[in-house]
Amino acid sequence: MSVNEAPPTPAPLGLPDVGGPRQPLLDAAGLTCHFPVRGGPFTARRVVRAVDGVSFSVGKGEVLGVVGESGCGKSTTARLMVGLAPLTAGKIVFDGRQLGEDLTLTALRLGAQMVFQDSYASLNPRLTIEDSIAFGPRVRGVSPADARALAHDLLKRIGLDPARFAGRYPHELSGGQRQRANIGRALAMKPRLLILDEAVSALDKSVEAQVLNLLADLKADHDLTYLFISHDLTVVRYIADRVMVMYLGEVVEIGPAETLYRNRAHPYTDALFAAMPSMDPDNRTQTPPLTGDPPNPIDPPAGCRFHTRCAFAESVCGAREPALAAVAGDAAHLAACHMLEPGSGHSKARAA
Repeated sequence: MSVNEAPPTPAPLGLPDVGGPRQPLLDAAGLTCHFPVRGGPFTARRVVRAVDGVSFSVGKGEVLGVVGESGCGKSTTARLMVGLAPLTAGKIVFDGRQLGEDLTLTALRLGAQMVFQDSYASLNPRLTIEDSIAFGPRVRGVSPADARALAHDLLKRIGLDPARFAGRYPHELSGGQRQRANIGRALAMKPRLLILDEAVSALDKSVEAQVLNLLADLKADHDLTYLFISHDLTVVRYIADRVMVMYLGEVVEIGPAETLYRNRAHPYTDALFAAMPSMDPDNRTQTPPLTGDPPNPIDPPAGCRFHTRCAFAESVCGAREPALAAVAGDAAHLAACHMLEPGSGHSKARAA
């Protein structure tokens, strides 16, 4: 750059709101992610169906909790949102702009940031906490001084005194402090959507409560939207407005958190909640809510994927896949089960 040439203008951080409060911030339709399985020269090409036709939306300012047992596709769905997993099919619309058409992946990552479960592996061990938080803005053209000031401001917001923590390295912090730093690094890009993939599951309960309270405060202060993935149903109930239940790469139930916790419509959701530990000695689980392992995602069962483990399974369950439908006429509460579908042929279903 010559002496008289003006310095480059920094690229803006974040994405502006273009659709207003009524337009969903995130709209995912038919998300599919299949991972090819390496085989021999005489074997047919096979794939792992990690995510298979998942559709959902997240309103602005909302917290959508995603639950399900290990291997159900929660984390892969989250990674699809920020381009960390290959999208086999489907579309992602962020505030009215579709990824790949009028929204680039680089722009999407300005509007959506992700916080991972492993707080130590998520940070560069050679960078100080200040440098880790300032790295993203500096890549976008923010001056070193401004990026450093932003990092110090975010350190204060996440409860880490810059005078004590700015110059420290990840190994010098506790797990809770590292996760706060990861949250600060995500916020440095001024996102509107924060995807939290088991972000508090590796923390002990006292630190977990502190981080959850921090997330609640940051949501209010920065007008954030959360996609919150967790296996802890108590935590999800505390933080989520709506809950989406996944099983073997598909959505089996979705609805308002309190509605779903009071009135679980799908047998898998009921089994999932029955596995929650109880402090009441008179309410202990006497029999396992589920038996057997989930089917192989390379070759999932036909029809309802849960029918191989469901106590209410009948012939129709293995013959035809149920569609998500309103539960008791509530359009906000959807479940995919033949028992809820009038005239489905299941003995527990109402007549059409």
